[in-house]
Amino acid sequence: MTTLLQINASLFADASQSSRLADEFVTAWRARHADASVIVRDVGRNTVPHLDGERFGAFVTDAAARTEVQNEVVAFSDALIDELRRADVIVLGLPMYNFGIPSTLKAYFDHIARAGVTFRYTADGPEGLLKGKKAVVFATRGGRYAGTPLDTQTEFVRNFLGFVGITDVEFVYAEGLAISPDAKTAALTQAQQTIERLAA
Repeated sequence: MTTLLQINASLFADASQSSRLADEFVTAWRARHADASVIVRDVGRNTVPHLDGERFGAFVTDAAARTEVQNEVVAFSDALIDELRRADVIVLGLPMYNFGIPSTLKAYFDHIARAGVTFRYTADGPEGLLKGKKAVVFATRGGRYAGTPLDTQTEFVRNFLGFVGITDVEFVYAEGLAISPDAKTAALTQAQQTIERLAA
């Protein structure tokens, strides 16, 4: 059975444009994959704790030596990673906040980047272990930043996903949403047209 993992990162949950575009894609995709399974992880609504020394310490402590609290920390991370392992397709709703990704999404990334679990170090450099997956990123912005030095999101997200083995990544941009009603309509219409192509 094919599995899709939808990750929403907006502070505004279902009211955000990034979540709505991700929802539209998932709806169109499900219409073509009736027997598929969909997992939804909303890190804006159900936040992942930011990484600190204690949480990182749990990841690097030998399993036999972990405390009960450390076991709970690792179990939470393992659950996030299990969702990714199960997924064939990953859909990410990605708003831009102050030129970067939401801090809650960074916390999510920090919990799934674990040496020996989602990547490993080799003599030839790091190797991602979550291979063979397709990711579609719906990046929404109030201004227009794609292709400029102010777009720090695209390279970071692409590099991070590649680091854990997800190299087939496509970005769908909806930009200029705060410039004017016409600009917003045009951007969303273009994104929706792309959704139809990708979902097919």
